[in-house]
Amino acid sequence: MAQNHLDWFRNAKLGLFIHFGLYSLLGGCWQGKLTPGLAEWIQNDLNIPAEEYARLAARFDPHRFDAREIAALARDWGMRYLCLTAKHHDGFALFDSKASDFTSPKSSPCKRDLVAEMAQACREIGLVFCVYYSQAQDWHHPGGYRAYHQNDPLSFEGYFETICLPQVRELLTQYGPIGMLWFDTPMEMTPKQCRRLADTVRALQPNCLINGRVGSGLGDYLTTADNRIPRRRLNSAWEVPVTLNHSWGYKSSDQNWVSPQSLLEKLLKVVSRGGNMLANIGPMGDGSLPDESRRILEQVGDFLKKNSQAIYGAEAAQEYVFEFEGMVFTQKSDKLFIHLMDPQKWAGQRLSLYNMGSLAKSARLLASREELPLSVAKDLEGYGHWAIQLPASLSESRGLALVIEVDLDTPVFEVQNLERD
Repeated sequence: MAQNHLDWFRNAKLGLFIHFGLYSLLGGCWQGKLTPGLAEWIQNDLNIPAEEYARLAARFDPHRFDAREIAALARDWGMRYLCLTAKHHDGFALFDSKASDFTSPKSSPCKRDLVAEMAQACREIGLVFCVYYSQAQDWHHPGGYRAYHQNDPLSFEGYFETICLPQVRELLTQYGPIGMLWFDTPMEMTPKQCRRLADTVRALQPNCLINGRVGSGLGDYLTTADNRIPRRRLNSAWEVPVTLNHSWGYKSSDQNWVSPQSLLEKLLKVVSRGGNMLANIGPMGDGSLPDESRRILEQVGDFLKKNSQAIYGAEAAQEYVFEFEGMVFTQKSDKLFIHLMDPQKWAGQRLSLYNMGSLAKSARLLASREELPLSVAKDLEGYGHWAIQLPASLSESRGLALVIEVDLDTPVFEVQNLERD
């Protein structure tokens, strides 16, 4: 894939992941038993027979699932792309398919193609529309793989030919441009099968990105493990999928929500290391969004509105040589953006930065444009030193973080190494 096909992805920084399906009806509980794992894995983890689980389709009528509202919220929260689970591991598809009747248009009373609705909503509002598709695991259709069970690669080949490839073709031919196909858990797929899958995507929509979990290293970018952020910046394009609590699909008992500040700190780490965050919500069975998801993302979105220049299209700056909890750098052209968590803590304080190789010309709070007193000199060891005075008025700040915009005398920010040649 040509590098410029990744440009929109590298610049986007934040996307919305939506895990929604039959499992959303259960909320993590089957016949009075709470699943110990993820809500969307309930069929597999509680060994629910496929025919019993499939009966849930007769109850699937998400009258409160409003694609236009969700797309508008995503944009307001600062997302630049949106990824919907078109078919998760349970095999139930939220789109019209000739390859299977186990779909929302055919098997549920709502008769709705939710992929079509979301694709249209994203186009109308300017979000890049992406879809998640479980290519190997399928607990409903014969031959599909099932984690932690004995699987038959020969039977899987039949599933691959009759369900997986046809449904991927449908997703790429029925819903207009797809920004990305987000595959998951290739398991025992052969390199040949992974290659056929990737080739199918590129033949039908050459500009559609393929995430790192397609298998055999054939993705266009790296997908990290769930909720795992690399310790250092990466030069290649990468993305981390992140939950707001523990489960991806809706789980009524899972109230272990992250704080808005914690989520923002994760996002700033991700952006400062050159990556994207795909933040997840799990709508309830009726299609409505949990209030906590809204609250968390609304607060993060408020920060992004005021400090967008330091996030979207920004690059990972050179890593600072000292440990400094709650501080990260991003860069754009000849500007360095210093992100600091806990603004109130910095009220009236002086930010002192050593081993700065670049010269700073001026500094200001990005959100308010308030100019900050700046001193640039050398310390007693001969290293570059910046001192930036923060205003006492930050004691009244209700923000999650602050951003200092620094004008540099060079187009690339540099830090002096601790070890000299």
